[in-house]
Amino acid sequence: MREILVREIILDIETTGLDHSVGHKIIEIGCFELIDKQMGKNYHQYINPNKKLTEDNIKIHGLTNEFLNKYPLFFDVAEDFLKFIGNDPIVAHNAQFDIGFLNNELEDARLEKITQDRIVDTLVIARNMFPGQQINLDSLVKKLKIQTLINRDHHGALKDAKILTDVYLELRGHTQMGLDLFTDTAQSNPLLYEPYNGKVVLTKDETDNFKEFIKSIVNNGQ
Repeated sequence: MREILVREIILDIETTGLDHSVGHKIIEIGCFELIDKQMGKNYHQYINPNKKLTEDNIKIHGLTNEFLNKYPLFFDVAEDFLKFIGNDPIVAHNAQFDIGFLNNELEDARLEKITQDRIVDTLVIARNMFPGQQINLDSLVKKLKIQTLINRDHHGALKDAKILTDVYLELRGHTQMGLDLFTDTAQSNPLLYEPYNGKVVLTKDETDNFKEFIKSIVNNGQ
């Protein structure tokens, strides 16, 4: 009998604001797939919101309109995004925020929305585990003693999705992914690189082994 593999999607987004009902839009999507709790491929996309960002918002993620204007609209990448997530469960922290924004964009694009039965909210899991305590991602990293090399001066969808992956595995009783972020299954995951305004924190070996790779990304403006 063929073994059935369990695939889950760890997801995070960045937006122009907190409420899609007043016109705020998605500017970045970051996802990782977990296959039987092992990290696989990733999906990462910057998105032109066709909307002016405020200075307060830019301080959170470091992304500006000048940077985002060269990227496609959500409508242009929606099919690729849906293809990546497939019909698998989606794990997000405060999932109603992320899924609310995504479904608003999908509805505008006249595409099928993500159903609630697919959603796993780590905020709910953490609230049950740590009642009455702070349960944002940074707090959970400390509570669960997760080691990470990812710089958090600015938020980023792919960075936060990686942190959420480790948090989710710990909440489920699994050991976090190792600090070697460039294993055979993760070589395409530029987790420590902030494409716009972040500070990169790498070990010496990672710097030596991937200097040319990082340099090529910077030169291409990714």
